Amino acid sequence: MTLRTKPIGKLYYRIGEVADMFKVNTSLIRFYEKEFDIIKPHRNSKGNRLFTQNDVDNFHRIFHLIKEKGYTLEGAKLQLRGKQNAGNAPEQEVLNRLLRIKRFLLELREQL
Repeated sequence: MTLRTKPIGKLYYRIGEVADMFKVNTSLIRFYEKEFDIIKPHRNSKGNRLFTQNDVDNFHRIFHLIKEKGYTLEGAKLQLRGKQNAGNAPEQEVLNRLLRIKRFLLELREQL
């Protein structure tokens, strides 16, 4: 019997769930999907978008570059192309951990 180090998450997220994660409208998700090639959601038989965890992570990278760092769309595209070639996944992992810690600390402060 092996131990799992990561909890099993959802395989697919609907567009509304992704929008709720980032507190944005679904139209922004659709816009980024059209503008950036790295977001490629699957579609079910009804045509609904189904995003994988990889798509959500890519959306987070785009969202971070544009909304938090102030990049333009073209600048974000260039930055992502450069990161794909350089393979800066560990940098994104550290950023994600820091964001989780920040959320935890903010929630803790509200509870006190």
